[in-house]
Amino acid sequence: MPVSTPIVPSEPMPHDALILGGSYAGLSAAQQLVRARRRVLVIDDGKPRNRFAARAHGFLSQDGRPGAEIAAAARAQVAAYPTVAFRMAEAVEVERIDGGFSVVFADGTRTCGRRLLLSHGVEDVLPDIPGVKERWGRTALHCPWCHGYEIGGGSIGVLGRGDHAVQYAATVAEWGQVTLFMGLEVGLSPEDAHLLYRRGVTIETTPIERLEGDAPTLTGARLADGRFVALKALFVGAQIQVGNPFAERLGCEMTDTPMGRVIKVDGMQQTTQPGVFAAGDLARAASNITLATSDGMIAGHALFRSLVEEETQRAA
Repeated sequence: MPVSTPIVPSEPMPHDALILGGSYAGLSAAQQLVRARRRVLVIDDGKPRNRFAARAHGFLSQDGRPGAEIAAAARAQVAAYPTVAFRMAEAVEVERIDGGFSVVFADGTRTCGRRLLLSHGVEDVLPDIPGVKERWGRTALHCPWCHGYEIGGGSIGVLGRGDHAVQYAATVAEWGQVTLFMGLEVGLSPEDAHLLYRRGVTIETTPIERLEGDAPTLTGARLADGRFVALKALFVGAQIQVGNPFAERLGCEMTDTPMGRVIKVDGMQQTTQPGVFAAGDLARAASNITLATSDGMIAGHALFRSLVEEETQRAA
């Protein structure tokens, strides 16, 4: 898509970096930059992807702590540095301007910065099955590494399609007795069928009509033919979508993954557009807090180096 017509700022850039998304990736990047005494604005709408989960697991030193508490502690640590500012607001437009980028907010105000980091995450596109939404993050789950241990074994469902579903079910089988719910139109190769057999996975081709139980508790799935399959939890191979079109409007290339389209980045979290970096769930298929934090740190370092290179060239 074409890049918007440049808007020339009337005064020097107030920020070295605009970070759009103030969760784990964004805060991690911000921490690196403010420790280099760079001027950073963190913009956040207060809707992290993991807000539906009661607790976060698998994050070293923070295992079992609510995700909101982890993020709040991280924000407080970053806020202790004098060169950072926070704005809790919804961004509605991002544009490239002369010397950097401009972000427009829902109230019509605008701010500018020399570099832009997109770390606002993604949205999970849930299947249209009654009972999934009200259980999401509790007994309808996404990541077995994050929540599998807490199920405590027993009957677990996996809902998915294609090759990803086979690997997904084979992985989830480590945490319980798995039933893989696949549509009749989905065929399995002999290799996939053998893998599922070796992992003790039962294959069910009748569609799920609804989930049952006193939500968020799950007792099982009612199938289209009336049968009931008892389940303690259901892992859903939900597709993801980037929550807003900022990256594409800026001309950033996207890439397709088994989970959905994400922003294409290199090993330093640089997008295909100069000055634009991306980190966290919107720039990778596999996601968790540890990976988002690591990506944010890498992006912060790369963004810093790009500033230094520009300043060095100007000085020369």
